[in-house]
Amino acid sequence: MNRVCSIFSQLLQLFPRAQFQQAVQKHKAERHARGFTSWGQFVAMLFAQLADARSLREIGNGLAAREGKLRHLGIPQAPNKSTLAHANEKRPGQLYQTLFGQLLERCQGVARGKKKFRFKNKLLSLDSTSIDLCAEVCDWARYKSTKGAVKIHLLLDNEGYLPCFAHITDGKSHDITVGRTLRFAPGTIMAMDKGYVDHRWWKQITEDGGISSAG
Repeated sequence: MNRVCSIFSQLLQLFPRAQFQQAVQKHKAERHARGFTSWGQFVAMLFAQLADARSLREIGNGLAAREGKLRHLGIPQAPNKSTLAHANEKRPGQLYQTLFGQLLERCQGVARGKKKFRFKNKLLSLDSTSIDLCAEVCDWARYKSTKGAVKIHLLLDNEGYLPCFAHITDGKSHDITVGRTLRFAPGTIMAMDKGYVDHRWWKQITEDGGISSAG
C-alpha cells in the first residue's frame, strides 16, 4: 500500500525527532510542560506560519479540524488557547535558535558549491526589512505614536541564498548603524542599497580587501 505524506509532514522530516529531543534536554525546555510537549508546540507554531494563522484560537481550531491526522505528526491532540499561550510564555526561545542553527547547517552543506558566478569571489547581499507590530502589545517596539515595528537586518550569501548574519532592531534603527559593525573576508563582494552609503565605512571595507557596491 502506498503511503502518502502531506507537505506538512514532509517539512517536519527536516527536523529529526532524536536531534530535536537533544535540543529540548539541552535547554530544559519542558520544565513547565504541563503535559504539552515542546514538539507539540513546534508543530503548532509551524502550522501557524504555513496557515497564516493570526491568533492562538485560530491555530488551535485549525489543528483541531485535522485532528485525525495529528498523531501522524507526533502530537495526540490540538492544543487549546491557554495551553499554547502558557507554552509560548514559558518555553525558552533558545530552543528554536538551536533548531534554526541545525537546519541552516544542513542547508549550507547542500547549497555549497551549487551556484556558479562569473567571478570566483564570495558574493554577499545586505539589506533590511521592517515588520509591523501592534504598538499596544509590543510597546518596546513603538516606532511612531500609534505604530510599532522591528527591523531585520539580513546578510545573504548568494551561494545558496542562505543568511549568514541576521540582527533585529527596533524600527527606528538606521541600516548603516548595523552595517558599520560588520567585517568581511578579503575578496568579498558586497551588494547593498543606498541605505548603507557611508564612504568612511566603504573605505574600511576596501582596506580590509573587500569590494562594496551600492545600487
